[in-house]
Amino acid sequence: MLSRREFLKLCLAATATTGLAEILIPVLRQASAQSALPRPPVIWLELGSCTGESVSLDNTRNPNFYQLLTEFLDLRYHWLYNTVQGDGAVRVMLDTVEKEAGKFWLVVEGSVMTAADGRYNHIFMRNGEMVTGLAALREFAPKARYVIAVGDCAAFGGPGAAHPNPGGGKGVWDVITDRVVINVSGCPSHPDWMTGTFSHLLLYGLPELDAYNRPKLFYSRTIHDQCQRRQQFEDGIFAAFPGEGGCLYKVGCKGPVTHADCPSRQWNDYVNWPVKAGTPCIGCASPHFPDGMTPFYNHLPDIRTRSVSVSVRKIGAAFAALGVGAVATHLAAGIFARRIHDHYLDGTKPSDPAPPENLTQVKQELDDLIRQQNALMSEAKQLEAAKPHRRRPKSWLRRLVGFWRTEDKTGKDK
Repeated sequence: MLSRREFLKLCLAATATTGLAEILIPVLRQASAQSALPRPPVIWLELGSCTGESVSLDNTRNPNFYQLLTEFLDLRYHWLYNTVQGDGAVRVMLDTVEKEAGKFWLVVEGSVMTAADGRYNHIFMRNGEMVTGLAALREFAPKARYVIAVGDCAAFGGPGAAHPNPGGGKGVWDVITDRVVINVSGCPSHPDWMTGTFSHLLLYGLPELDAYNRPKLFYSRTIHDQCQRRQQFEDGIFAAFPGEGGCLYKVGCKGPVTHADCPSRQWNDYVNWPVKAGTPCIGCASPHFPDGMTPFYNHLPDIRTRSVSVSVRKIGAAFAALGVGAVATHLAAGIFARRIHDHYLDGTKPSDPAPPENLTQVKQELDDLIRQQNALMSEAKQLEAAKPHRRRPKSWLRRLVGFWRTEDKTGKDK
């Protein structure tokens, strides 16, 4: 079985071209085959939510959601995926809480509605009475082995706790304060973030968490640090509207204050993500989402560091000035070292093309190459057919000999 260090490397290596699930599943299956991987009972409660986390996890591929929950997790209760409903499903859940105490995992989706003692959110019936999400959480969480809050609502309140918040929405860790709650934030949470956290719990136990109890292997760096448009930010090139080229900071991107690996992992089967598609990051994985991130299309007033607070206009002007200064310095140094002259004679070397991002792009590039090759071959044949048979001009020496020659090629006198 993989060491924990190797596991972390695999998680970090999962990018737009290699899904995390495709890496993890062989490892999990190997461990399961060696009887080293018990299937933990799982109770999945949905509180104040839109079911976005369940839908997001359902979008995992190879293996799919069904394979994950039947081969590696023992799903005992999920209101949407239960094979039975009503009293039968509730009975299985309560039996699990009672008989598997200290073993089962409690996964919570949605914010905890605390107003009016939780009466804004009833999630099942027991003995003919409605049970609130708040009551179920308080009853189940102390008996669970792990409590995992998936999505920004369950982690930090999210949209369910947005102003004016009449339901008193809160994050799970605001209610369950006497134990560790693992927060897998995001609106919704990326499928890899959930499956990766589950896999770490299966193989190695509790992952290393940041100050907001989020697994560091997914939330250790800001989106801004990993963004494909980071260079444009440093060059002072900003988009004026969503959809334009350039850094989207001035149209509201919250990447500088949001920790997640969206730029490298991407969404929708690792195809795209908001900033790449031309819309700013709204900071959905942030503990301050959404109230602290609105208005979404207004840029942050300042970038705060430990020692200084700088506005985006100053940053843009500074980087633009630095860019002009760097170009002037490079030009002067190039002239002094005579590199400019050499480069001018040799021409400009084209930069290496960016690697393809998916199979469709690879096929498109191959088709383009074949099309270009055929066009070149056709043009070469046409040029060859139209090429005139020119007589080689005589050299000055042959002309001089011919001038003094007194007889022709047959030996007769001219």
